[in-house]
Amino acid sequence: MRAYFLKLHQKIICFSKRPFVLNVLTLVTGTAASQAITMAFMPLITRIYGPEEYGIQGVFITVAGVMATIAALTYPAAIILPKTDGDAMGIVHLSICVSIAMSLFAAVLLFICGDEILSFLRAKEILAFMYLIPVAMVVSVFGNVTGQWLIRKKAFLLTAKVTALQSLTINFFKVGLGVVNSTATTLIVINVFGGVLSAGMMAFGYRKIHVLEKRPIEKPKRQLNISSIAKKYYDFPLLRAPQVFINAISHNLPVLMFSMYFGPASVGFYLIAFSVLGAPSIIISGSVMQVFYPRINEAIQRGEDVRKLIIKATLGLTLAGAPAFLIVIFAGPVIFEFILGSEWRMAGAYAQWLSVWIFFQYINKPAVAAIPALRIQRGLLVYEIFSAFAKVLAIFIGYVIYNSDIVAVAIFSVFGAVMYAVLILWVVALSSDVNTARKI
Repeated sequence: MRAYFLKLHQKIICFSKRPFVLNVLTLVTGTAASQAITMAFMPLITRIYGPEEYGIQGVFITVAGVMATIAALTYPAAIILPKTDGDAMGIVHLSICVSIAMSLFAAVLLFICGDEILSFLRAKEILAFMYLIPVAMVVSVFGNVTGQWLIRKKAFLLTAKVTALQSLTINFFKVGLGVVNSTATTLIVINVFGGVLSAGMMAFGYRKIHVLEKRPIEKPKRQLNISSIAKKYYDFPLLRAPQVFINAISHNLPVLMFSMYFGPASVGFYLIAFSVLGAPSIIISGSVMQVFYPRINEAIQRGEDVRKLIIKATLGLTLAGAPAFLIVIFAGPVIFEFILGSEWRMAGAYAQWLSVWIFFQYINKPAVAAIPALRIQRGLLVYEIFSAFAKVLAIFIGYVIYNSDIVAVAIFSVFGAVMYAVLILWVVALSSDVNTARKI
């Protein structure tokens, strides 16, 4: 028996020293610290800001976030793929140029008919903040570009440090400024500032690393042709951008629908429940996705067993996350009331059902990360259309037929979980075809 445990211990040590595992652990540490900081501040923040303030902030983040998904037409996601830094830097330049153009277009559109657009979206609560939406779009792209470049250069330790420091700074401002002015305006401005802070710290940190190591920042070895790079990665704006946009809309439909039928307070309940449940997903699966994306790309190039990699990563996330989600399913209202205050008990009821959906969203990250590398984004676009339709149908049934926010959340979560399960099985099946084709 002793020999068995010694052998097991040696296997664990050997496994933990693998580059993939070390990179995941590095990102998990930073993201876990970030989420721990957020969770530590949350009981204070929820007692400073009420559900309505959180709800108005949530509506702004939803509208700005949906627009941000297509601000650069998803070109930043392609930064990982080129073999040379010259082509990757070309994608960086292309992403920034596209984002500026798209943000200016959004600003003009809001100036001409912003009132009508927000009225149509039932989001008039954020009318006073609508010109911050184009700013949030540009800030989001800069942060995304910087983050993707760090992933490309495998600067995972820097990413982890920035994640934790940004969380500490933002939550400190939410509490400090909230004591003076506990309004939705404070929350919205701090969130936009948080994006600027994160992008700035990542860029500064990366440059500092090269100065300390006396290495120059990589420069292209040839004249970049941004037009040719845009054409080479045409599937990102043509296929991935619509898919991401549709996904963002379907993902954020509950926020807009809750705002429309039940008001900002209900949005606040939903967002608090979602943010608490998203903690394990962000801590583990987000870190896995950042490391898994370049890893799966390398595996395809080397002819490795891609299907096996996806299955192992998915099963690992399942085993790691199941206990936490089960606890929320059985005791959500009691936990939320005890930690956040009595006025947030309803958020715990939302969380009981949302756990089902978010759990499958949590375990599908390896499959999602593999999609660009497998170049199956056309199929993902079709999937997102059907997924969005299913979620709209779920919300329609809950609101219109049952007139109940809890029923709407329950049906939405079940439909969403089924669609995520279908996505995982689809990617695994296609990755098997890739392996077969390579053997032939």
